[in-house]
Amino acid sequence: MAQEPGAADPTESGRVSPAAEETDRAPVELSDLATLKALAQPRRQRMLQHLTVHGPATSATLARSLGLNTGATSYHLRELARYGFVEETGAHGQGRERWWRAVPGDRRFPPRSRQSPEMRLVMDELNHHAYAADLELFEQLQLQRQPGDEPWADAFPYSRGTIRLTLPELRAFFEEYIALLNRYKRPEADTPAGARTVLTRFLAFPAQGDAAGELAPDGNEDDKGKDNRREAGTP
Repeated sequence: MAQEPGAADPTESGRVSPAAEETDRAPVELSDLATLKALAQPRRQRMLQHLTVHGPATSATLARSLGLNTGATSYHLRELARYGFVEETGAHGQGRERWWRAVPGDRRFPPRSRQSPEMRLVMDELNHHAYAADLELFEQLQLQRQPGDEPWADAFPYSRGTIRLTLPELRAFFEEYIALLNRYKRPEADTPAGARTVLTRFLAFPAQGDAAGELAPDGNEDDKGKDNRREAGTP
């Protein structure tokens, strides 16, 4: 989706990726409950994803692409615009149809420790739909790969890893990841021929039952070296 759920505390969830021209803008925390509810609507998440990946579109274009009706997309676009997630481009097509784009920016969510019970419910719903949509999209793209797509058929790098960190170290790790992501962002005019949009996702979470400063759950001294391992591959 276009708005990738994120948090000021990376131990909570991911982040909303800014567009290339917005990488220097300071992060903005989305703490207003009405704003979060507006973003959590599944259809709006799909529309934001489409606008971010494919660029500006009209309500009719979104309706055709997402299997919705134009009335629904128009309503959801107005609601997204109301909370600053999309805006009109100023361009008009036939019949003065309105074109919309996703508004770039570094938007993050408050850490769970500062979320109210109602906000936690909204965030859980938002993340549930976002992660499910990402997994579905990844599976679809894998199935669509054909040998003739080379070399982009190999463009599915994948890595799994475990590291032992303190909370401050995890926050620093997260910010370094964002800085690396932003380093590769650039305006369309500076993008070389042959470049394609690449969807990136970051997810980290503490191992179940592994208390800070303790060994892995099995308590095996011989497994200490596994606490900082990485598995990488290309599915």
